[in-house]
Amino acid sequence: MEPVIKINPGATKWDIRQKVWDYIEENNLANFPRPVHNRIPNFKGAFTACAKVSELQVFTQTAEVKVDPDKPLEGARLAVLQAHKTLLVPTPRLRTGLFNKITPPEGASKEQLRICSSSQGVKDFSEPVGLDAKVKVDLVVVGSVAVSEKGLRIGKGEGFADLEYAMMAAMGAVDESTVVVTVVHDCQVLDIPEELIESHDLTVDYILTPTRVIETNCQLPKPQGIIWTKLDTEKLQKIPILKKLRALEEQGGKDVTLGEAPIAADPDLQSSPPKRQTRRRPRQNMQQDAEGESKQEKIVESEQRARQRPARVRKESRGDGGGGDERRRGRRGDNMKEKGPEEGGSEVMSQRKLPLSVTTVYLGGIPAGLRVSELKTALREREAAPLRLTWQGAQHRAFLDYSDPQAAELALEALQDLSLNGHSLQAELAKSQRGGKRAGQFNRRSRPSTAPKSNTGPPDSESDNKEKTEQ
Repeated sequence: MEPVIKINPGATKWDIRQKVWDYIEENNLANFPRPVHNRIPNFKGAFTACAKVSELQVFTQTAEVKVDPDKPLEGARLAVLQAHKTLLVPTPRLRTGLFNKITPPEGASKEQLRICSSSQGVKDFSEPVGLDAKVKVDLVVVGSVAVSEKGLRIGKGEGFADLEYAMMAAMGAVDESTVVVTVVHDCQVLDIPEELIESHDLTVDYILTPTRVIETNCQLPKPQGIIWTKLDTEKLQKIPILKKLRALEEQGGKDVTLGEAPIAADPDLQSSPPKRQTRRRPRQNMQQDAEGESKQEKIVESEQRARQRPARVRKESRGDGGGGDERRRGRRGDNMKEKGPEEGGSEVMSQRKLPLSVTTVYLGGIPAGLRVSELKTALREREAAPLRLTWQGAQHRAFLDYSDPQAAELALEALQDLSLNGHSLQAELAKSQRGGKRAGQFNRRSRPSTAPKSNTGPPDSESDNKEKTEQ
């Protein structure tokens, strides 16, 4: 199949990453978190692609599988657990060790296994695996930004997948028989120049996409261990387990001399990716998508109008039953947020000063009779308390405002599989922010001209009128 993304001669790894990230955003091919820049993209169809891992013949012969913690690989982690195989997941950024073993509850149901495969489940149902543990990993599943049909892989630029494999090779957990699989969108399969691949780079044996299973028959060798000259003291300080592994290898008589050149000279081993303007406001997200999102010019104009109309917003907030506290806070210059019709927004409340831009999470499926205080308790228990909560119990929903996309992402992960009063709640990014619309924008056309609907709601929404927007 001909690649849809063409690589220009002389392109670097970062050129290729940027081209892939831009293409995915411009064509709205990703789910939350967005934008995908500097991430392993959570592409649409990821779960379908992940399910193909259980169809591989090599999968039936494996006992222990290591799957990276990236969001698009959640389906692969679930497939491993459903097949009753040992699931190993690397610790985030290798801060506390190499990887954890996920241990589901005894007799876990499919729903419980799905929870265990999520990021929250990785935290709640895992136990650390030490360097001295006798581990033999038969299959490794990694995320990628780009990959070629020849098995050449490019990650997001931090080098963790390469380093994790090298560390496993050093401790004898992987060998030449270990199979490496990556899961990507079809557009991420492209022609990568072989000269860009270095000795520390991890190659792959299989590529799974929503439509294809590609066996690469890659001829390049995988890392046989840690290349210490590629690292420096700063990297060792950030990853304590490297210090232990270095000491062990030094005791074994190996050369563990660190490189003198700074890590920044090699983009694939940087501790953090270069700062890019697109991380906060990518130009590709400003195009209009299927949900009718505004373009950049309209967004800027809308923001300017919102900042120029604070008095009117404060006036409208008085009709929500917020009382004197809200009015006094409004006079001190708090920023009130108004939701568009797609967010059900007729309630405009604030009890603290909010940032100019927030990221909103939609919480649906709220059961009748649930009190807002019960929801707030559940949010606190899951460490997902928002800056502001807009309660619309009569409509069986609520909106949670967070300070930035990263905070919202963590909250979404924490709220997966949330169940209250026997009802499963649905947590997702609010519609107005999918596809790149910036959070916290005012939509002048959608401003309600009447009192909030919840004040005239049915009897079971009594708590709506008492507690609407709170931290």
